[in-house]
Amino acid sequence: MTRNVTLACTQFACSWDKDANLDKAEEAVREAASKGANIILLQELFETPYFCSEQKQEYFGLARPFEDNPVLQRFAALAKELGVALPVSYFERANNAFYNSMAVFDADGACVGRYRKSHIPDGPGYQEKFYFNPGDTGFQVFHTKFAAIGVAICWDQWFPEAARAMALQGAEVLFYPTAIGSEPQDPKLNSYEHWTRVMCGHAGANVVPLVASNRIGKELMNTFYGGSFIAGPTGEIRAQIGKKTEGDMIDPKPDKPEGVAVATFDLDDIRASRSSWGLFRDRRPDLYGPLMTLDGKSTVKCTIPFLSNGH
Repeated sequence: MTRNVTLACTQFACSWDKDANLDKAEEAVREAASKGANIILLQELFETPYFCSEQKQEYFGLARPFEDNPVLQRFAALAKELGVALPVSYFERANNAFYNSMAVFDADGACVGRYRKSHIPDGPGYQEKFYFNPGDTGFQVFHTKFAAIGVAICWDQWFPEAARAMALQGAEVLFYPTAIGSEPQDPKLNSYEHWTRVMCGHAGANVVPLVASNRIGKELMNTFYGGSFIAGPTGEIRAQIGKKTEGDMIDPKPDKPEGVAVATFDLDDIRASRSSWGLFRDRRPDLYGPLMTLDGKSTVKCTIPFLSNGH
């Protein structure tokens, strides 16, 4: 039995011209669909530049509720027109809370679920805790026409627990929209290879394909290195936008920094391989108690030493 699905990652530079950014996103989706893609991933917070590099009260005005959100409506209609599934990143306002969120639209344009980013970074150039509440949805699996998918957002990708939680719930493909690049506190620091290896590890450890879409170019304090890719179920890179240059960086000005990449997988074949490999058969949840703690200790013991002087 064969159940093929074609996945796509996209990549483009963003400016403060929101309409231009949305047009680029739509153009990328259309290009990917023309290449046969069934599920297409856009990058994190693509409506604007990555504003989280600095703390400005005015940027809260960029957030919109999920309901009647014109950007989400536009991409829901696009998903229906093209017959594709689209996980779409957006800045969400929910009463007094703000989230870095995703809405997942199926091939008929219906929203099959929402996810709010769980892990919120706070460091030079990535000051997201100023803007976003920690997500309250937990990790989920969304059932689309083409596959059961798990979605998480950028900083979530550094936590293997997130990928495993989605895989355990039946995710057949993992998707990570991303905004990652330079580190303003250390111009010599290049996270590209580290970033790539960690996510390829998630694919290999869970025997599922994985799609990562990053932005590219200079925005505010950051220069994003792109490198968007699709990994196969053994952690191999099947397709990637752009090319590595000396020093293992993606050049922000290569011959084609923007675009899409696609790869096709037989999900039934991967499922059989995942079953026979035994990774999920041999798990020992009874031994994983330390994962439920922050310090690696399942219990906290308080002991008072005996004082021989009587005090």
